[in-house]
Amino acid sequence: MPNKSIEALDHKRRLELLVHALVDYALYLLNPEGTIVSWNPGARRLKGYEDSEIIGQNFSRFFTREDRERGIPKVFLETAAREGRFESEGWRVRKDGSKFWALAVLDAIRDDNGDLLGFAKITRDMTERMEAQRELQETQERLAASQKMEAVGQLSGGIAHDFNNLLMIVLGNLETMQRYTRQSDNPNMQRAVNNAMRGAQRAASLTQRLLAFSRRQALNPKPLDIRKFAVGSAEFLQRSLGETVEIETVGSAGLWTTEVDYNQLEVALLNLALNSRDAMPKGGKLTIEAANAILDHEYCRSNPEVSPGQYVLLSVSDTGTGMSKDVLNRAFEPFFTTKESGQGTGLGLSQVYGFVKQSGGHIKIYSEVAEGTTVKIYLPRFFGSKDDDEAADEALLAVGENGETVLIVEDDGDLRGYLADVVHSLGYGVVTASNANVALDLLNQQNVHFDLMLTDVVMAGMNGRELAEKANSVRPDLKVIYMTGYSRNAVTHHGRLDPHLDVLQKPITQSELAMRIRETLDKRR
Repeated sequence: MPNKSIEALDHKRRLELLVHALVDYALYLLNPEGTIVSWNPGARRLKGYEDSEIIGQNFSRFFTREDRERGIPKVFLETAAREGRFESEGWRVRKDGSKFWALAVLDAIRDDNGDLLGFAKITRDMTERMEAQRELQETQERLAASQKMEAVGQLSGGIAHDFNNLLMIVLGNLETMQRYTRQSDNPNMQRAVNNAMRGAQRAASLTQRLLAFSRRQALNPKPLDIRKFAVGSAEFLQRSLGETVEIETVGSAGLWTTEVDYNQLEVALLNLALNSRDAMPKGGKLTIEAANAILDHEYCRSNPEVSPGQYVLLSVSDTGTGMSKDVLNRAFEPFFTTKESGQGTGLGLSQVYGFVKQSGGHIKIYSEVAEGTTVKIYLPRFFGSKDDDEAADEALLAVGENGETVLIVEDDGDLRGYLADVVHSLGYGVVTASNANVALDLLNQQNVHFDLMLTDVVMAGMNGRELAEKANSVRPDLKVIYMTGYSRNAVTHHGRLDPHLDVLQKPITQSELAMRIRETLDKRR
């Protein structure tokens, strides 16, 4: 149509042409009361109505019932008439009753004299964009929560390391006192020492949980059939949970193998089971299920802390009280608990979280109040071959040699003195060093004989692993035992023990230290 003809049209006709031309948007022409006088094909597609069903109807029918009851359509018209334009976002309703998130602009149309002729309304479906923004926000919140847990883990791991050094001195001296009090006739003293020992052991257990949460414990993973593990754990769990809790195990056929530390997985399962028992005070059902799982890129986009791939799933479900959203968001935080004071440390789920993350896995909790809780642990699939006939440890030679000397390398002065006293009391010659450089100076003195070096892992400057490598280059026959309050990558790689390394986890009891020194010295190279 020629431009002159278009210019000659009245306002209504010109707008109707515009409405029908913009087919990618939903456009409407409304009279001053909000009645639809014309709309374009884009609006027909978006709303799902035919022209005969909608022309002559008020545009308020596209709003939700709640918005109509609040008078929102009338507010839109009044605001656009007064200010010339009104923009809004909100839920709108299609013919089939489904909702979509709309971005709408309502413009007032006036003639040359300023009289209101009606309104032009443009609507866009923004549902996909809104959902994408929401997913992005949720992903950012999860990432922030993961970073927060990492920071808390670093702090708690450092505290646990220092606390383990102190506990080692306390436990060791209590062991000595126990030996003396057994020979005395003072039952009150014996009871006091035994109570102190139990308290120190509980403190040591707490530090182990902190180390698990901070992912700084040394793991010893081996190939494992999760289905057999779950079935084998059921009887043990039944004794721990009592008769009011029914346990069911479910295992899928063709289950993949995973590689995991058996003992730590057993502790994790026990923690989850005890939490489930506490959530079912009147009894209930606990279901342990093993299955194969594939976590795809879409799942990992919304859970950025996990990588796509094949996993073995261990799922623990209960019929308990469930968790509120607030509790669920804080469930893995150390020392957070909903139990009464004195009924829990708040480290159970933290320990499970740290162990799973250190094992390269993923953990997710699903819970509804009064509906129960499911904890899903995803452990990476193991693609290597499982060796059921592992070689037995090399035989121990039941011989001892006089004049055996142990070099103790520990930067904590109190702990170094305590270790020297214990090792000397076991019949060994003892030489101590406060750091790796002092130890190397001693090792370079050829007139001094050393059979074994007992060294801390984490020390300022050169760490224990680096010291051992330099020591063995000078003295190839020197045996080494590592002591660690926590392990990062000094003795472990990604939290896993290197093969054929002797590692003692602090706090170390005197009997454990004595046994390990003797075994290491007697072991054939």
